Amino acid sequence: YRLQDGQGIYGQGIWAPCLRHHRGRFLIFTNIRGQNTHIFSAVSAAGPWQRTVMKRGFHDPSVLFDDDGSAHIVWGYRDIRYARLNDELSDLVPGTEKALFPSDSPMGEGAHFYKVDGRYYITSAWYDGKMRMACARADRPEGPYEVNPAISLAEDFGLGGFHGLAPGGPRPPFKVNPPGPGRGGARGLHQGGIVSTPKGVYWGFSHIDYGSVGRLTCLAPITWHEGWPYFGLPGNLGRTPRIWAKPDTGSASAASAPYGRGDDFPSSVLQPVWQWNHAPDDSKWSLTERPGFLRLHSLPAPEFWSARNTLTQRAVGPASQPTVVLETAGMRRGDLAGLGLLNFPYAWIGVRRTEGGCVIEQYDQTTGEATRAPLGVSRVLLRVRCDFLTEKARFSYSTDGKAYAPLGGEFTPVYQLRTFQGVRYALFHYNLEGQQGGYADFDSFTLEEPYPHGLRGAIPAGESIRLSSLSSGDVLVAERHLIAAVPEGDARAASAASSFTVIDRGQGRVALNYGDAFISVTASGTRDQLMMRKGPPTDRETFQWIETPYGYLVLLSLSTHRYLRVEPSSKAISADSPGPHPNRGDGTWLRWALATDSNAKP
Repeated sequence: YRLQDGQGIYGQGIWAPCLRHHRGRFLIFTNIRGQNTHIFSAVSAAGPWQRTVMKRGFHDPSVLFDDDGSAHIVWGYRDIRYARLNDELSDLVPGTEKALFPSDSPMGEGAHFYKVDGRYYITSAWYDGKMRMACARADRPEGPYEVNPAISLAEDFGLGGFHGLAPGGPRPPFKVNPPGPGRGGARGLHQGGIVSTPKGVYWGFSHIDYGSVGRLTCLAPITWHEGWPYFGLPGNLGRTPRIWAKPDTGSASAASAPYGRGDDFPSSVLQPVWQWNHAPDDSKWSLTERPGFLRLHSLPAPEFWSARNTLTQRAVGPASQPTVVLETAGMRRGDLAGLGLLNFPYAWIGVRRTEGGCVIEQYDQTTGEATRAPLGVSRVLLRVRCDFLTEKARFSYSTDGKAYAPLGGEFTPVYQLRTFQGVRYALFHYNLEGQQGGYADFDSFTLEEPYPHGLRGAIPAGESIRLSSLSSGDVLVAERHLIAAVPEGDARAASAASSFTVIDRGQGRVALNYGDAFISVTASGTRDQLMMRKGPPTDRETFQWIETPYGYLVLLSLSTHRYLRVEPSSKAISADSPGPHPNRGDGTWLRWALATDSNAKP
């Protein structure tokens, strides 16, 4: 883990850790690629942690401590197995290991093992054309188990395809495949489990592959139905709303960021947002040699991928722009320092010290091409503008902090399974001539997030808006006691009847008012079952306002827990859609604009 064998160590660290609390100690069980399963234990979650190694390795392990104190483990990939652990937690109890499911079972990998109300549950994830999470339950930890093939199915929030790296060799040029057509559920929630709050309310947690920005963590309300913990809400089991009221933990706390992303390195310790790409050489970096600067001494490396002491933090979507201030006076011949997008393939912009002086350089590993320009100053600002929805990035630099000059072509980051981590911003310094060089001083790191509150911003509470279907362009209008979808050119589309006032219902929920009535969903929520209803709004007149990843609007009915939809061919309006489809042609995707600015687009 010190990059002593070069690039082969990437992706070989801690995988799928299982955190438990037992007999006054916190325990983390984790498989480490190429090694046996490790156990880290501590009295306090803040540490210090002790490490022991089990006598064998377990793929994606999950450990359950039963009511009598006995320890049980499940693990495996397409062959989920069970066994009991000995009291020392060092090995299996002989004779207890067994396979739990047949090879064609939807129980795939990423098992989570629980006991709820006297029954044993195992959640698991698998892809079979759509991403799903299955669940198994039994009356005994060793089974036999019955399987529910989909407690979560195909929930992708409407995310479309992303760029992918075509199979090939380890060296550039690489071929990047363009995004495929929208396939519903191909990138759905996976690798998840359940947890209960102090009030006994269950929530689900899971991953979603969000393209080159990497895997994101999602929370989902859990609905217990017929003894199964479904992700989602009654009436729409297996589908998770992208926006929902947060869990009630029994205590209130103000919303706050856990850490700042920008850093001008004022302290003698690194801020917790930073991570070394692998175990650093602590003698080759400093925050005290020049207070207020991060100093990186160069170590020999043939390329950015294998450079040690690269300091990283996770990239931010949907768009972000990191900028770093670099001072190069201490660099020696062969040194290369700068700002990178650590991934595979990677790209960077930096300063190279040559025999004749410094040059500014941008490198794209996808093509293997470098672009250079002369640099006549020792202090330079390096920047990369990233859009993780289009998956495009552009590098630039400035010598005065005002005007930025682009350098190199457009870079296409991809999500790949070599490291699983997505793009990371990276500060680096290494020497290309096989020697320890000089030092590079990083004065500051700043991060601009143009859309911290969503692509469209706040819910327009109190404003009058106009709604139209993205797929057909039809405009929603109030027509007597009904709701209709009329073509853009229809006179009704430009009338007052197309203007709905957004009434704030709290927790990101709204009612849509016209005159003395509200858009209302009948009990069934089926086709042609939306109308205008007079009187104070109830759940039937309330919608969760949800912005899709691309900035469009979907409205989730609190009555049916399904989405408002304009049927593309018949124009029927319902609240029966399970969720937005990535192809955007299902009638669920809506445009909204202030009624005074009806031409606005997301």
